[in-house]
Amino acid sequence: MRIRVVDPSEFPLLQDIERAAGRAFRDIGMQEIADDEPPTLEELARYQRAGRAWVAADDADLPVAYLLADHVDGDLHIEQVSVHPDHARRGVGRALIEHLADTARAGGFPALTLTTFAEVPWNAPYYARCGFETVDEATIGPQLRAVRRNEAAHGLDRWLRVCMRRPV
Repeated sequence: MRIRVVDPSEFPLLQDIERAAGRAFRDIGMQEIADDEPPTLEELARYQRAGRAWVAADDADLPVAYLLADHVDGDLHIEQVSVHPDHARRGVGRALIEHLADTARAGGFPALTLTTFAEVPWNAPYYARCGFETVDEATIGPQLRAVRRNEAAHGLDRWLRVCMRRPV
């Protein structure tokens, strides 16, 4: 697996990866999440132009996973990480997270953060295995709090969500 910056021509492939990865939510009764639309081409372009969009590419240099990151409260925040199900459970997502951790260290960011579903096996329990710890809601910063408000407005709080942080 090679991790590299996403090429704009690959944005539709990232949308396909997101749709495929989302299907697993259907199996656990989270239909709305499975049916949620991926980031738009414009959103993906914004991340790519900002230098905060990476892909894990296979031997043919085709993306099989991607990660988008934001600057939130002085940390690098994982906005989205998705792995195509055909490549799941092979360390691809973890490799993207480790790449972001290296990027954070090099850029002087103290930690990675993310928000995720607490009870979905490939969400919070997975991130805990990657070194993330749940952050008490009372201690999160204003920008991460705004992320959570946006998620709630989008209906994600129908299921328990948590903020997680990992020092780099």
